[in-house]
Amino acid sequence: QVQLTESGGGLVQVGDSLRLSCAVSGPVFDTYVLAWVRQVPGYARELVASIQWSDGRTHYGDRVEDRCTISLDRAKRTLFLQIDGLNPIDAGTYKCTVGPRIATTRVRYDYWGQGVEVVVSS
Repeated sequence: QVQLTESGGGLVQVGDSLRLSCAVSGPVFDTYVLAWVRQVPGYARELVASIQWSDGRTHYGDRVEDRCTISLDRAKRTLFLQIDGLNPIDAGTYKCTVGPRIATTRVRYDYWGQGVEVVVSS
């Protein structure tokens, strides 16, 4: 059983940067992909960024591609998300998730953290 624990959310100002962390415990296999997903009530879940456990290949959502960096410290089993130039549309609950890649462009995200809240104040 994989467990995910996020940290690093909070209240930030427009233009600030924020680094979210996700501690990963339990078995993670080479086929697994780790990702950050943003949730806002009433809106579809947004995949912010993902990274392949085995080789570090990354993928970014169109909205944040030039402002986000996802990274992974395998030794410490910790996933990170750096977001720069925060603005109010970045607000929401950020959740860490992981699961196996089941096809070239499909990942089954089986495990989820509780999430951290990010509030952007102008």
